[in-house]
Amino acid sequence: MAPLAFSNTKSKKDLAAGAVLGKGNILTNKIPSSGQSIPLIGFGTSRNISLDLTPENITKCTALIETFFKLGGTMIDSSPMYGTSEQMIGHCLKNLDYPKELFSTTKVWTRGKQEGIEQMRQSMKLWGIKKFDLMQIHNLVDWQLHLDTLRNWQEEGIVKHIGITTSHGRSHAELEKILATVPLDFVQLTYNVKDRAVENRLLPLALDRGIAVIVNRPFNGLFGYSKNQELPEYMQELGCKSWAQFYLKFVISHPAVTCAIPATSKAKHLKDNMLAGYGELPDKKTRQLMVESFKKLI
Repeated sequence: MAPLAFSNTKSKKDLAAGAVLGKGNILTNKIPSSGQSIPLIGFGTSRNISLDLTPENITKCTALIETFFKLGGTMIDSSPMYGTSEQMIGHCLKNLDYPKELFSTTKVWTRGKQEGIEQMRQSMKLWGIKKFDLMQIHNLVDWQLHLDTLRNWQEEGIVKHIGITTSHGRSHAELEKILATVPLDFVQLTYNVKDRAVENRLLPLALDRGIAVIVNRPFNGLFGYSKNQELPEYMQELGCKSWAQFYLKFVISHPAVTCAIPATSKAKHLKDNMLAGYGELPDKKTRQLMVESFKKLI
């Protein structure tokens, strides 16, 4: 395969791309356990880049991820569950000469201690890296066994942060018990303006326990409600220019939320998503208005 024409050397124009797009720097939050700052918008890979590993697809995905980095992004989240996504990420990172901004995030999704170790080693091989910034236990699968491995790996510097995940509102009662009793760096869960169940207990608990929160599925079918509908004027005054930004700004403005990881395969949607991480965020009063505005669409 011929080498692809991508460069990890950012010109002044590249470095300013995000600032020009969003009129300032992308907003960041600190991870409570480590103090490391990460942007409020990350890059999810659940379906968007699980493609046949053809030169054409690799070129397309490399350009997409390069744009993500240029617009201020750092966190790429994946899982062995996501088809060829980890392989695609590896090709893209290699083509971009492994951008130093990368915050590498994946999951272990299997039963058994040794099976988990082998799967995580395979993820490192597929990504082309020797360490992960965050390793998460996917959907609580065999979490006690994997947590023991990850504690040891964290001490050895193989993983920097440890987390646990759920989605679609599953296993909230069990997750609450884990968050209340087990020291963790991250939790990943589903949250959006329609599905706000985690506001009651899980988000306040994570905030109280100093656990960073990654939000998956921040859209989750919401565009069907807002199609051809005009944005509320109060959001336009905040600089919000699309329903995608409306939905993302609602999520990332919650005090407990560290970042959201929308997934897209289109550059124009990626740019739209990233804009949500720039400018003002809605305050508590505005967030309530957003909920009320959305309810009128249903």
